[in-house]
Amino acid sequence: MTTTIHPETPSDEEAIEQVTRRAFRSHPYSHQTEQFIIRALRADHALSVSLVAKDASRIVGHLALSPVTISDGSAGWYGLGPISVEPEWQHRGIGRALMERGLAELREIGAHGCVLVGDPAFYTRFGFANHPALVLEGVPQEFFLALSLGTSSAHGHVQFHPAFQVKG
Repeated sequence: MTTTIHPETPSDEEAIEQVTRRAFRSHPYSHQTEQFIIRALRADHALSVSLVAKDASRIVGHLALSPVTISDGSAGWYGLGPISVEPEWQHRGIGRALMERGLAELREIGAHGCVLVGDPAFYTRFGFANHPALVLEGVPQEFFLALSLGTSSAHGHVQFHPAFQVKG
């Protein structure tokens, strides 16, 4: 079955919440707030890129990108997450397709870089790496990854949008 990826529409919002909830239900490091983060980012107009993966009849994946703040003043950096794929649709390339399209969208808008918290085994295939000059307080350095999308580099403490502090 063919999966298509496109920007979210207002009619996708409920399905995105459901996919996100199911995708993170048994994730060992989740606080089960990912769907609330997306809702808060949307409410604050901070969803710079919001993509859905759709099969013929329903949404099976979602990726969110929002601006981050870096203490050195570097502009044009974004945080990836949450990214979710329906559990029964995982390991079919949907996460990879969402990542590739999301990074392409960032390049199109002239982004300078992207950061995320995640499994290096998955994200290094997209060029992400640990950059000791970038730090996210409270996150083990090996799981905080960055990708420069140009010639500029950044260093300092990174802060995700306040929506990432939402509790529900």
